[in-house]
Amino acid sequence: MNLRSKTALVTGAGQGIGRATAQRLARAGANLVIQDIDEAALAETTRQLKTFEVDVLSLTGDLTEADLPEQVIKDCLDAFGGLDIIINNAGYIWNGALHNHSEAQWQAMLDIHATVPFRILKAFSEWLRPTAKAEIQSKGSACCRKVVNVSSVSGTQGSATQVGYAAGKAAVIGLTKTLAKEWGRYNVTVNAVAFGHIETRLTQGYSDSIPEITVGDQQFRVGLSNQQRNALAQTVPLGRAGTIEEAAGAIYLLTLPESDYITGEILTCSGGA
Repeated sequence: MNLRSKTALVTGAGQGIGRATAQRLARAGANLVIQDIDEAALAETTRQLKTFEVDVLSLTGDLTEADLPEQVIKDCLDAFGGLDIIINNAGYIWNGALHNHSEAQWQAMLDIHATVPFRILKAFSEWLRPTAKAEIQSKGSACCRKVVNVSSVSGTQGSATQVGYAAGKAAVIGLTKTLAKEWGRYNVTVNAVAFGHIETRLTQGYSDSIPEITVGDQQFRVGLSNQQRNALAQTVPLGRAGTIEEAAGAIYLLTLPESDYITGEILTCSGGA
């Protein structure tokens, strides 16, 4: 229970890595603010979190709406009086080679993967800065708080047909490294996890028809053919894709007190690929 009395915000907590991360943090004793665009999926996450003896606030909405990130931070602070951990996990893929990439497709990927974390952290800073300064004045140091942003090996290495997604995930790295330098004075660690092939709905296998997911009122093709999945597995030294629980574990590492002197780092969680 090494996160007991901490409050954590996890975006994209309706399923996949976000849900697994919320469960992992709850198991460690953290109170949770979970957010997702999918109300039904978020309700299921909330139901599963009831098995842990922690408080949970569930917030639904489209984080790409300009005012919602600020409202989410306000709701966190109103409910718990503070915020110790932020996990910027919300995202999805909208693939296409450059010559097929539309302006809308490009902008959508930048909006969800780069602009949303920027807005959340900017809103958080309005509470963080005076709070940390007051702690320094009264106690000599500010409480250590944590930000973990979710990136991808597409952002660190590039990936064919993912020009918009890769650009958004690369922007997360720039945001992470810059904010680590700005917020060190407030004793906030800012790191990112760059995921490789993790078993989620975005990488689900198919043999015939390509699966689709719904985001808002739009449908997006996702998944990998069984042939692609087998080929990917051969590039991973551990010989397989990662599980969402293993992905959540990588995020969890960067929320622990043992990581209090680690900041500005990009942890690659890819099975060695």
